[in-house]
Amino acid sequence: MKPSSIQPITTTSELIKLCDRLKTAEFVTVDTEFLRDNTYYSKLCLIQIADDEDASAIDPLAEGIDLAPFFDLMANENVVKVLHACRQDLEIFVNMVGQLPRPIFDTQVAAMVCGFGDSVGYETLVNKLTGGQLDKSARYTDWSKRPLSDTQLSYAIGDVTYLRDIYRKLKSELEKTGRESWVAEEIAPLTEVGLYTIEPKEAWKRLKVRTNKPRFLGILQSLAEWREVEAQERDIPRNRVAKDEVLFEIAAHPPKDTSGLDKIRGVPNGFGRSRSGKNLMDALDRGRNIPDDDLPQIARAKPRPATPPMADLLKVLLKIKCEQARVATRMIANASELEAWAAEPEKIDLRAFHGWRNDIFGKDARKLMAGNLALTANRGNIEVVELEDED
Repeated sequence: MKPSSIQPITTTSELIKLCDRLKTAEFVTVDTEFLRDNTYYSKLCLIQIADDEDASAIDPLAEGIDLAPFFDLMANENVVKVLHACRQDLEIFVNMVGQLPRPIFDTQVAAMVCGFGDSVGYETLVNKLTGGQLDKSARYTDWSKRPLSDTQLSYAIGDVTYLRDIYRKLKSELEKTGRESWVAEEIAPLTEVGLYTIEPKEAWKRLKVRTNKPRFLGILQSLAEWREVEAQERDIPRNRVAKDEVLFEIAAHPPKDTSGLDKIRGVPNGFGRSRSGKNLMDALDRGRNIPDDDLPQIARAKPRPATPPMADLLKVLLKIKCEQARVATRMIANASELEAWAAEPEKIDLRAFHGWRNDIFGKDARKLMAGNLALTANRGNIEVVELEDED
């Protein structure tokens, strides 16, 4: 498709026509361009979508356009929605309509199952699976400005046209190896709406707190909830409402009244007299009045036993087994999981001990721990040797 031929869809009637055609497709590839520099929620600026026949760009900022036909297509369970590293795109859909596309296929997850390494990038897949080369010239442009240039549109459309070739090849590989269920298992958590929503009452847990004083944490919890609600309602970044350091200072040294807010570094003059300032003081009072028994606490991490040398052997075994199976190591286990199990094997139950992960690594990990498996060097390579049981 030549850049000059790309005309974004800007009317509801055009969008209805496109979605009516796509609802009979086996799959559609989807990507978005968005901005989040000055807002709390991502601002959707462009939607790219393709099937086997064609590719289109949808302008969500076009005056009067109704995106309902697009979201209806996303909810059509007869059409697979193919995305790459889909979490940010899915968050946008949840924020706009409160639901997720179904079913989805994430090519980053599929690529890890097919042996392309951990968190493989889209550009890598384009190069390795299609032989193509991504045009990066428009990657960091302002997608909210109109009109969009031919260069921007060509770049954006390229994402979904390459994606359909990547999907076909990964799907074929998964069918050949019988690993479709592996991908489905990894994608399942991404289909939970709660993953993409932030409850204001839980916002304080995102802060890097260095003390476990209950009253301080209670006040901080209320302040962080206030900030999250303000940011959501005004659709501005939370640090535009108040920086973390300001919340820490107020929680540690609560002002007695609104005039005391103006004496805190980082708080604008006159803030205490504003609606937001009054809401902050209300939040401060709620934090002060939380009953002692209801105050939050940070669970102190138990000191982890010293990492035994066995953990290093397990990591080597994991690498070997994953290379043999052509699957990314993070799909099976990570370093901290192996270290914890090596230190306290009788107390830890790893995900690696269940299902297909057990077949690839878990059962051999247990053998290694029990002394029934060995790692040996052979001409510069490390090999896994199963030992015979002694009578």
